Amino acid sequence: MAPTAPAKRKRDFNPKKFLATIGEGRKVLGFFKKQTIFTQGNAADAVFYIQQGKVRLTVVSTIGKEATLGILNEGDFFGEGCLAGQPQRMGSTTTMTDCELMRIDKKAMMLALHQEHTSSDLFTAYLLGRNIRYEEDLVDQLFNSSEKRLARTLLLLAHFGKEGMPESVVPRISQETLAEMVGTTRSRVSFFMNRFRKSGFVDYGESGLQVHSSLLKRV
Repeated sequence: MAPTAPAKRKRDFNPKKFLATIGEGRKVLGFFKKQTIFTQGNAADAVFYIQQGKVRLTVVSTIGKEATLGILNEGDFFGEGCLAGQPQRMGSTTTMTDCELMRIDKKAMMLALHQEHTSSDLFTAYLLGRNIRYEEDLVDQLFNSSEKRLARTLLLLAHFGKEGMPESVVPRISQETLAEMVGTTRSRVSFFMNRFRKSGFVDYGESGLQVHSSLLKRV
């Protein structure tokens, strides 16, 4: 299947070149693993770019149930809702690893998008492509079994579907965390992980959990 225009533009978008056009209003911040970046309900006043690490996006319902909206990696943006007039954060973000993030003030980001029309178009296409991923995540959460959701989560963590070779899931992720992300119990995650290991879909090594392409059979 030929790539769609948004998908092609998403590949063409170079975040580093775009961010180089921004003068004041940006700064690099360091976060430790499992540290909160912002919380649901906080003022939406900046966009973040992941220079290093992994970030988890979550939302909590009025009855206290938490759901994972997405897992973002190096080269991804988040918090862009402020650019569309969102006054408060609709979800929370937590680091899954030690992270290095660039924080761009809303005003500086808006100015760069208005001045750099080509970059603005590519950034919009990038966001459209990522929102398609979010829709797929939601469908996965609503209609797929917990085993399929776990398989998809592991594949996303291992960067399957992105250019280059898949990476190990580093650092190690606890089964409790995986259970929260998938929306099931730790015992079910343990059961499925043992099944994946016996089937040769995953391996446990010194560097972490290695996910193999054969796991795609479970999605």
